Amino acid sequence: MNKIPFLLILCGLLPGLLQAQFSSYRWQKVTDSADWSNRDSQGELVHDGHMWIFGGWESSYESPPRDVWKSANGKNWELVTDKAPWLHSDLPMSIAFKNKMWLMGGWYNGRLEDRSASNQVWSSVNGKDWDLVTGNAGWSPRCAAAIVEFKGKMWILGGTAQYYYGGDTSLLNDVWYSEDGESWQMATENAGWPPRAFHQAVVLNDRIYVMGGGDYDPKYKGYHDVWSSADGIHWREEIKATPWHDRIWFSSVVWRDYMWVIGGWSGDPYNNWPDTWYSRDGKNWTELKTEGKQWKERHEHSVFVFEDKIWIAGGMTPPLVNDVWVLDWSPE
Repeated sequence: MNKIPFLLILCGLLPGLLQAQFSSYRWQKVTDSADWSNRDSQGELVHDGHMWIFGGWESSYESPPRDVWKSANGKNWELVTDKAPWLHSDLPMSIAFKNKMWLMGGWYNGRLEDRSASNQVWSSVNGKDWDLVTGNAGWSPRCAAAIVEFKGKMWILGGTAQYYYGGDTSLLNDVWYSEDGESWQMATENAGWPPRAFHQAVVLNDRIYVMGGGDYDPKYKGYHDVWSSADGIHWREEIKATPWHDRIWFSSVVWRDYMWVIGGWSGDPYNNWPDTWYSRDGKNWTELKTEGKQWKERHEHSVFVFEDKIWIAGGMTPPLVNDVWVLDWSPE
């Protein structure tokens, strides 16, 4: 058999085959109102058999919440503490790593005069008792960076040093890593991709992928490119313009050996996005089409991979919401 025509046929069929793989999945509402207050920009992770939510944003003119919640089913949430010791819980970087929960960086006090970014690193095994691992991680204070676990280390990528009225000079494209959260090493000061915040990163195919993001204040700038690296130092552009629209404040996870992009916001058009996309390589993307009810378009929501399902919680639609949805198999 001639391999070239066969490959051409396969490439033509591939999008349909990928879509068929997830054709029996439907978005299902778990709860319309979780026990935690309506919010966005919270920390989130999966640890010790639960989904966890930390802090977030409720208003630009008051301090961010410092509560910690966990759930084993998405419907019933337990308040672990209502006042954790960290302050910068708006747009922090959160991750589960070496059997601990980690929260670092983040923003404090919205638009108030004493607003600030952080380079503190905190860890906890139970969500109630938090240890300050370091008050100065070495990387500059920032929020809205991307964070991943890669090759046995935590990696921080980009972000912004000034959440409001920052402009291009506050955006970052440096990359840092740590094995213990206390000692951090710079992999590169300039990763090659344009400096950005409100982006996402995932690990797949033994590579780090950085995608989307940008800035919105004082002027919107959004990307829908994808870059990847095998070492965090050397980066290549996988695609300059994905089929999903440029956006910030979206979520991304890895599930079923695909990277997923979910929701987000763009300034041109001024729009929240209700879409879900997936890709194996960062270059070729397929939009997930589902029937039935779906979550309302939103940004800065939490997304979890838990019990081999994708979960969405909270975010800004507007208004702020505290609903929970799950992408689950539904027999036709």
